[in-house]
Parts: sequence; structure tokens; C-alpha cells
Amino acid sequence: MSVVISGGGPAGMMLGLMLARAGVEVTVLEKHGDFLRDFRGDTVHASTVRLMDELGLGRKFAALPQSRLGNLVVQPPGSAPVALSAYERLRPPYNYIAMIPQWDLLNFLVAEARQEPAFTLRMNTEATGLLRDGGRVTGVRYRTRDGEEGELRADLTVAADGRHSTLRRAAGLAAQEFPVPFDTWWFRLPRHPHEQAQPPSLVPGFGAGDMVLSFARTDYFQIAYFRAKGADPQLRAEGIERFRERIARLLPQYADRVDQLASLDDLHLLDVRLNRLDRWYTDGLLLIGDAAHAMSPAGGVGINLAIQDAVAAATLLAEPLRRGRPTVAALARVQHRRLRPTVIMQRMQRVLHSVLFEPVLTGERAGPPARLVALARHVPGFPVLLSRLIAFGPLPEHAPAFARRDA
Repeated sequence: MSVVISGGGPAGMMLGLMLARAGVEVTVLEKHGDFLRDFRGDTVHASTVRLMDELGLGRKFAALPQSRLGNLVVQPPGSAPVALSAYERLRPPYNYIAMIPQWDLLNFLVAEARQEPAFTLRMNTEATGLLRDGGRVTGVRYRTRDGEEGELRADLTVAADGRHSTLRRAAGLAAQEFPVPFDTWWFRLPRHPHEQAQPPSLVPGFGAGDMVLSFARTDYFQIAYFRAKGADPQLRAEGIERFRERIARLLPQYADRVDQLASLDDLHLLDVRLNRLDRWYTDGLLLIGDAAHAMSPAGGVGINLAIQDAVAAATLLAEPLRRGRPTVAALARVQHRRLRPTVIMQRMQRVLHSVLFEPVLTGERAGPPARLVALARHVPGFPVLLSRLIAFGPLPEHAPAFARRDA
């Protein structure tokens, strides 16, 4: 029994750790030599924090450098601020979303997985294609950073290699795309010492044709700038000074530091996609995370949904793998388990796109969404309900017995 996982992101590493704890031989292939890449998803939701406790990793996880995501607070013109979320009102201790650099999370998972004899990680190694025996996938072809090529056979191959999945393309699987009205440019600005004591709210800024969200991190502000999809050439043609002016207009409280953006190279473009496969598997191959369903950044749910995929896959496939090769029916059970929560979260994101983002980006509105503000003000429990949906999702997974350890 052996598994090869293409992709050392949160889904791939979590699946590798859990299967190794089940005694399944697992090899994870990661094409990079480290995990140090800026502005990958950093939100670790309450469902994942609880999972860390169930795996016996809670205290170690809590010791990692992190901050907590504040509530989304909007300022309607001429009235008091309104909080659209209320994470602190969820049941403790899982009443927050942690903000932690993804490289710290991945290095942490790798360190824990390497304590399992069945776990192997091969960095600088990229899966480039699929091996087949008749109609069945039997492993992968790979290439190392040094140019070495080889083959790795396995009873199960898992594609956790992201929204541009090489293995998905090799399997001939196409995703159904949903329209997205915006792209996102990520950057950071310094957080002054006197600002450390301020509540870490999620601060939006609304313009006519663009908007921003500012996340308070430990010693800086992480900022997402939203503009109509395909606007990157125009934005770059306008130059860095024009971009600084835009940010100072949207977030006047940061006007004193926008000159810290030295050039447009400080902006990291995310080509936002929202899609999912009709079928997440073929004989011998399973796709999870962004390889099966790319998520919008709305709500920051992508990492945590991918980790939930990994937990479900480990739970449902550990025993079939112990017996040998999992059947197509066993792989189908993973999709059946995770499809509904994926559909629900993507529908939520599409609603947020149409209510929160699209009216601003088309110039129809230059302020917070009146409908969401009204719900938050007049419907008891709406902020808590929205917070719970984001923090846990519609079907949060729990660690199976074989993966649990004492803290």
C-alpha cells in the first residue's frame, strides 16, 4: 500500500500526515525547495484550529507566530460602524480565525509528519505526468530541480497541486468555471508601534470602481486591493504613484505610509478563479483542494476547505489502502462527502461577489452593501451565523481515531 501526493500545500501535507499516522506509506512531492512565498492563504479557521487539537498538536500550533483576524466592520455614510461578523461570539475556544504565515504552517506540518516512519517528503520534485496501466493511474512521472527525471509508482495518486494542477490536465479533467468580477492585488504596509493596541478589525475601503480590505498582522497591514478582472495591464500602465494615490483615497489612515510601496513589483496579482470539477477522481487518482475546486478569496475559506478534503480523504481511504488499492467506488465516496460543502461555500462566495464586490467595481455603489448592513443591524444573530459558516463551513470534519494523539 502506497500513496504519492503531488503538491506540498496545506491539503497535501495534512493528508500525508494523517495517512502516515494510519501506517500507509506516503510520499509527498513538492516542486519548490522551501515554502517561502508571500501572500498565499494565511487564514486558519476555527475548524482547522479544532482539528489541530484533535491531532494532539494544539499547544504546538498555538505557539507558532500568529495573530487573530478581526471582524469585518463597515462604516455606512452618516451612521455608526456596523460589524458584519462576530467571531468572538462563537463557542470558545474555537471562536477566532488565526492569521499565520503559510510557510510556518507547512513547516510545522512537515516536522510532525516526519516523525512518522511511513512519511517521505521530496522537495524540489515536481510531478509532470501520470503513469497508467490500461485505464488505471499507477503513479507519476517526476522531474527534480536538477533535471533528473523518474517514475514513482503507487496504489493511489493524489493531486493536491493547486488551481493550475498538472495532474488534472494530464488526466483530461476540465473544471466548470464560474464568473468572477474581480482580481486581487496583495501588498503590505508597515504597522506603527502605537497601532498595536488597536482592535484588529478587518477594515474595508470602498471607492467607485475599486475597493480594499486591510488585515492587521503582527507588525504590518496585509492589504488586498480589488479591481475589475483583467485590469492588471491598465493598473501597471498607470504607475506606482497613481496606485499610491488610490490607496491613500481608499484608506486615508494609511496615507502617511503609502510611499513604502517602492514600485509595482511590490504588488502580487491573484488571478481570481472560482471553479470545480464534475468528477474528482479516476481509477487510481483523486483530486482534492484547489485541484478539484478553486475558491475565491471571499471569506478566506480556500485553505480550510482543502484541509477538510484531506481529512475526509484520509478517513475514508485509510482502511481501503491498508487492504490494497482503493476502488473507484471508494474514491467516489470522498467526492460525495465533500461536494455539498464545496457547492454551498462557492454559492456563498458568488453571493458575496454580487452583493459586496460587483456593485462597487462597476461603479454602481461607492460604499458598504446596504442589504448586508441591514441584516447585521436588524436580524438577531446574523453576524454570528455568517461567522460560523466562514469559521467552520457547512460540514466540518473531525480527525479519525487512527490520527489522534495525546498533546
